[in-house]
Amino acid sequence: MAVKNHYIVVAAGSGSRYGGNLPKQFCDLNGRPLLMTTLERLNACRPDWNIIVVLSKDMICEWEKMCLDHDFTLQHHIVAGGATRAMSVKNALDTLPQDVDGYIGVHDAARPVVTKAMIDSLTEGLADGADGTIPSCPVTDSIRRINEDGSSVAVDRSYFRSVQTPQIFPAGKLLDANRRMMKDESVDSKKFTDDASVMEAAGYTDLRLTKGDPHNIKVTNPGDMAIAELYLQTITD
Repeated sequence: MAVKNHYIVVAAGSGSRYGGNLPKQFCDLNGRPLLMTTLERLNACRPDWNIIVVLSKDMICEWEKMCLDHDFTLQHHIVAGGATRAMSVKNALDTLPQDVDGYIGVHDAARPVVTKAMIDSLTEGLADGADGTIPSCPVTDSIRRINEDGSSVAVDRSYFRSVQTPQIFPAGKLLDANRRMMKDESVDSKKFTDDASVMEAAGYTDLRLTKGDPHNIKVTNPGDMAIAELYLQTITD
């Protein structure tokens, strides 16, 4: 029987803001590359979902060596990434059958604290035919909008949400949106910072916000790794 549902884990970024000799997804988290924890937690949430990991071409051999060194045997498929995040997701989607009809979750490799409660909420939100579900959190910092002349103006933060991954979509809709947007030469794929923005650009606007988790941080700066380690010690699912 063909696998119905899939995770795409985007791990092809350079992690330039993190610093160090390796992209952050390969840096040490509790004695192993962070990416291993992310994959294990996704698998624990939905063991029957197929996992596709998108890596830069330069890191594929290095990752395979890391898996051997750490005896990491969790099954996953590796795909070479593209020039942008959206192109990397497209490369992963291109490996799937045209008629796939389950769900596809797209997740940032550098978010290792994903929980089953979050995945449950996201999939439940798709039950009545939504185009996608997006975990989000209220913005707690004050926000100012930068104007073209360099000045700024205060905005009401209650109108904004901080968006996380995984984001989950009906497979057929995500495939259609991604392939149409990536085929359109007038579209700059750099502007797509997540997959919800690709869906929206393609006309899929029934994108539902679900409750995110402030612990579901994206490791970006060196100090974030210690925070992720602490959160992983305290979560229960």
